[in-house]
Amino acid sequence: MNTTEVDILLVDDSQEDVDLTLHALRAENLANSVFVARDGEEALEFLFCTGPHAERSFDHPPKLVLLDLKLPKIDGMQVLKRVKSDVRTRTIPVVLMTSSKEERDRVIGYNLGANSYIQKPVDFDEFRKMVKLLGLYWLVINQPPVTNGNPHMKGRGL
Repeated sequence: MNTTEVDILLVDDSQEDVDLTLHALRAENLANSVFVARDGEEALEFLFCTGPHAERSFDHPPKLVLLDLKLPKIDGMQVLKRVKSDVRTRTIPVVLMTSSKEERDRVIGYNLGANSYIQKPVDFDEFRKMVKLLGLYWLVINQPPVTNGNPHMKGRGL
C-alpha cells in the first residue's frame, strides 16, 4: 500500500474492531486508502513522518484519524495531545472511537482538541452503521480547511 496518500488513519489494537471498521468503510466505498496503526507510537511515527514512515510527507496528511484511547506504548490521549499541539497536524480531524463510557475521558478528549467522541457499539450492525455515518460525514460532507497545497495548514499565518 502506498502510505503517502491515506484517506484514514485507523489507530486500534483490537483486530476485531479493525476488521469491523475496514469492512464497513469498504462496504460503503468511503475510503480508498486506510492505514492501520496498532499502537500510539506507530500512529505518531506515521503522522509525523518518522521512523519507518520517514518517506511520507506532511503534504499528504490523512483526511481523518479514528483513534482508540486504550493503546499499547502510547495511549490515545497522548497521541491526540501531540497531534493537536503541532501546527503541522492540528487541523487533521481526530475522532476518538472508544469503548470507554467514562465521562472523564470525553471531557479530557474534547479539552485536548478531539473533533468528535464516539462510543463503540457492541452490536455488529450498530458498529457498521456508526462507521458508515462517520465516514460519510468526515470524508464526504465535511469541508476541510483549504491552503496552498495542504488543506490542513490554511488560516494559520504560516
